[in-house]
Amino acid sequence: MNEQKWNFEQSYANLPRLFFTRGSPTFVTHPELVIFNEKLAKKLDLPLDLDVFAGNKLPPEAKPLAQAYAGHQFGYFNLLGDGRAILLGEKRTSDNEIFDVQLKGSGRTPYSRGGDGLAALGPMLREYIISEAMYGLGIPTTRSLAVVKTGEVVMREQPLQGAILTRIAASHLRVGTFEYAAHFGEVEDVKALADYAIWRHYSEVEASDIKYLLFLREVIKKQAVLIAQWQLVGFIHGVMNTDNVAISGETIDYGPCAFMDIYKPDTVFSFVDHNGRYAYKKQPQIAVWNLTRFAEVLLPLLHEKEEEAIKLAKAELINFWDVYHDQWLSGMGQKLGWLRSEAEDEALIQELLDLMEEHKADYTNTFRGLTLGILEGMELFDSREFNEWYDRWQERIKRESANSEERKRLMKQHNPSIIPRNHHVEEALTAAESGDLTAMEKLLAVLADPFAYTLEQEEYVQPPEAGSGTYQTFCGT
Repeated sequence: MNEQKWNFEQSYANLPRLFFTRGSPTFVTHPELVIFNEKLAKKLDLPLDLDVFAGNKLPPEAKPLAQAYAGHQFGYFNLLGDGRAILLGEKRTSDNEIFDVQLKGSGRTPYSRGGDGLAALGPMLREYIISEAMYGLGIPTTRSLAVVKTGEVVMREQPLQGAILTRIAASHLRVGTFEYAAHFGEVEDVKALADYAIWRHYSEVEASDIKYLLFLREVIKKQAVLIAQWQLVGFIHGVMNTDNVAISGETIDYGPCAFMDIYKPDTVFSFVDHNGRYAYKKQPQIAVWNLTRFAEVLLPLLHEKEEEAIKLAKAELINFWDVYHDQWLSGMGQKLGWLRSEAEDEALIQELLDLMEEHKADYTNTFRGLTLGILEGMELFDSREFNEWYDRWQERIKRESANSEERKRLMKQHNPSIIPRNHHVEEALTAAESGDLTAMEKLLAVLADPFAYTLEQEEYVQPPEAGSGTYQTFCGT
């Protein structure tokens, strides 16, 4: 192994010490590689090194640290931080992109808050599957490089196999990082963090006299686009706390997340979300709530007069809805086979969604059926109301310049044939925890290109059988 391949940089460590604490991963007894993402490793030019992924050896130039951050969890402010994660360093690619390399589940840190800092195999493999599925869908996301079993027991409600996930991210800067700076630091600390985030992710605004306002604008825009992408594929994050909002615009932290089967706007998967705060239909408004917390932190940088700063921030926050709506509407149009917009489009889209909800239609398979022209197997397709809608849809797409093959190609590009359906994910995880990765590897292979519409994907198309119960997810800590 050529150890020089790691070539870590340490830009985050140049921030004030307020933002991190030095520390090393906890040594584990019997590490064993479970899965390794060869394609991602090739992109990053990183080697397969079991001891590094287990936290038992530090690569050259690694200066491990735990990041400090806070966050509003279900609306309540808390001091948080990397309670079970260690940042080894940053890897710069041949394309001059910079990525964090982090070990998740690598032991206690000063931010563990009484926790053991460990992770179990099932949740780490689940994050691997869902994050790679999101990447296949073309949605900005953190990635998974490797999962290693530690050979040690993690105690939760029952003893579980310990594991460490190597997570790759554009960065781990969060809205909660900025909240931490404002709450525990000074304005200069907020400024230092903002300057770093701009350098890391938004260098195009760096030379502007209003760079902090433009920074806010770009973060809002990235989140608006991201949430629209979630909604278009039926993804529910499950725990949209401010510490889970990445400044880079990536999806981060795959705890109680899942994809909808039956279209139901108030769907909640998280076992702890009793009031439905993070339901599917609420994700856009929660994003604005989170971004408002971010804007509050930036107020001193936007204008010397607080009154003027608030006006500027409010104007940017309002723009979220324009960006989100445009992204969602154009995305739905592409799912239904048109590129140019008409005044009645939104009403036609909403009518379909209302019919899907009324007839308990599968979200992904409704659009899949429309894409392939195979309208069978669902109560929705047999209803008189749907057939009336279908006729109006046909009239609408006739007004497009694309022919039927071009339209079908467009719809295939925007309607996944498959998603990581919850029952398939759970089946793969159960087998993997018993040492058989066959199902997981097969699932990952078909999820790598969910728009392919291949024969291999057919067995993953069907939703779970009726009466299989309500699916619930947990944070996996």
